[in-house]
Amino acid sequence: MKKTLLAAALCGAFTMSVHAESSVTLYGLLDTGLVYTNNQLGHSNWQLASGTTQNTVFGLKGTEDLGADLHAVFKLEQGFLMNNGAQAFAGSAFGSQVWAGLQSDPYGTLTFGRQFDVMNDAVGPLTAGFNTWGGSIAAHPFDNDNLAANSVVINNSVKYASPAFHGVTFETMYSFSNKAGAFANNRSYGFSLAYAQGPLNLAAGYLQFNNAGNGSGAVTTADTSANFIAERQRIWSLGGNYTFGAATVGLVWSHTQIDNVAGVFSFGTGTYLGAAGDATGTLGGSLRLDNYEVNAKYALTPALSVSGAYTFTHGAYNGSSPAWNSAMLQTDYALSKRTDIYLEGVYQNAHGAPADSVLSHAMLNTLSPSSTSTQVAVTVGMRHAF
Repeated sequence: MKKTLLAAALCGAFTMSVHAESSVTLYGLLDTGLVYTNNQLGHSNWQLASGTTQNTVFGLKGTEDLGADLHAVFKLEQGFLMNNGAQAFAGSAFGSQVWAGLQSDPYGTLTFGRQFDVMNDAVGPLTAGFNTWGGSIAAHPFDNDNLAANSVVINNSVKYASPAFHGVTFETMYSFSNKAGAFANNRSYGFSLAYAQGPLNLAAGYLQFNNAGNGSGAVTTADTSANFIAERQRIWSLGGNYTFGAATVGLVWSHTQIDNVAGVFSFGTGTYLGAAGDATGTLGGSLRLDNYEVNAKYALTPALSVSGAYTFTHGAYNGSSPAWNSAMLQTDYALSKRTDIYLEGVYQNAHGAPADSVLSHAMLNTLSPSSTSTQVAVTVGMRHAF
């Protein structure tokens, strides 16, 4: 009898430990390097930079098995600058991400908190600006379509991500303004659809911001999450890539409509340009942008790769037709599975915008704007993941 009771107790304890199985992981990515720019605010510049290609972050992520194919999941992530230790998102303890939710193997994942948007999740990985083989500095002008490497993080958001079904996944999200009597003031919503099967990857998405940067809400100017201060920003995107052997080739199109735009954030200066008529010019009215990107990556050896991308951006702004040509070339060498070094050059030329407009100045992402229509940057750096 005693043996039977002991066996039952041990079996129950074992069952509880299986259902309560959990894990917490500390992780991070460090990205730093030297950057030479031919023109920043009228001067050439050498600088030690952080996060030029990928966000420098550390974080905690975890999961707990709740049984019946259900898991509790969470992530706490902070972005910071390696050159001075400052927070990447000023005033935010976990500015990069902070969310918790439930993951069901057959039904998908529902999460709540400060998160990256669904279009960035699906279409972003198909662009050079999102990946380590291009990165943030290679983003489309002003990161107008929010497809660069996780530069915009959305507050007060509820996100659903489906499980894969024959290679197809779906995501949708809604981000609240959290304002009494102003439900739609600074809110965001969007959806995306992706297909991944063998060497082929396809994705499409839509994202909308209402009154972005207007006080607290989905995206704010206080933590620089808003790329634009505007009444409304709508983004459509579509992309795909194909891998054959050591090569991957991709195409991405995005369309951005910005109504009553008042300012654009400059990562290099840490300020919003255009709203008050500063040294780089004014900004106001409606702005339409179409981005056409072609990119490629080739692995010369398991450790050495080369990559490149070209983006043509065509715009419409208060009766003018601004346009940008942006090009990126990188070579990367992996010292190990977690550490690599890279050399990257990026070029941008702007033309067609009114001379007194912010849009007439070249401005590579993460750098201060040029005083002219052209900007060139070369960076040599290293990354370490843990």
